[in-house]
Amino acid sequence: MAPNGAVHREDARGHRYPDYGGNPLAHILSNTDSVRLPAFGGAAQVGLYKPPPFQFGNPVPLGLSGFALTTFVLSCINLGVRDISEPSIVIGPALVYGGFIQLLAGMWDIALGNVFGGTALTSYGGYWLGIGIILTPGGFRIQASYSQADFYAAFGFYLFAWMIFTFLLWLCTLKSTVAFSSLFLTVWLTFLCLGAAYLDAQNNANAMPNVALTRAGGAFGMIASWLAWYNMLAGLLDPSNSFFIIPVVHFPWSDKARMDRKAKAEAEDEGV
Repeated sequence: MAPNGAVHREDARGHRYPDYGGNPLAHILSNTDSVRLPAFGGAAQVGLYKPPPFQFGNPVPLGLSGFALTTFVLSCINLGVRDISEPSIVIGPALVYGGFIQLLAGMWDIALGNVFGGTALTSYGGYWLGIGIILTPGGFRIQASYSQADFYAAFGFYLFAWMIFTFLLWLCTLKSTVAFSSLFLTVWLTFLCLGAAYLDAQNNANAMPNVALTRAGGAFGMIASWLAWYNMLAGLLDPSNSFFIIPVVHFPWSDKARMDRKAKAEAEDEGV
């Protein structure tokens, strides 16, 4: 066992390196030139990176959990679970947990030098704060300033703007892990379905969002919430607090996978 809590392993050339299992940030106390970590959703890192040069906790699991819980609640409503369709219950978590807390986590991640993680968490914190403000009855009179059909169309514009933003973030995850990239893909599909559902309200006789598209958005949102919790758990679990580590699965074309294939080929060559 290494002094910092990581298990040391040897590659084909006999070089020793720390193996942090599913959580490469586990017990890292200092930054050294010899430690380069692979992309990891539990830290919202999309490429090879060094641990921060100062001691600071990983804020990403907190941000992911805020996003996951708020998305789960709203997705239950979009799916029509127990025939509940009024989204007022989302206002509280949207303003506090998914909004303010996630925004703080993003700011802390920027302090760690993680531009992608800080941008994503802070932005989605702003998204949930916006949702909370829009849905607050009476206080901001946003919905009351439109006809019902026009409000749904305008809300569709808001969702489509976030769909574009999420698609751009998803492009940045294509060299990371399956678990992390799938999260942004399902969030993108959620915004796509819900935005189309609300824009379709002007085409319906009852001026209501398209039910099928709303249900599809709820389904993708539910998957996204569980993927966010999965990545959160990957960021929390390590050998000091768990009997198991969950896999994050690096893409075959990622830097991590290429390094693994190279090490395996060198080991086979030396074994011949």
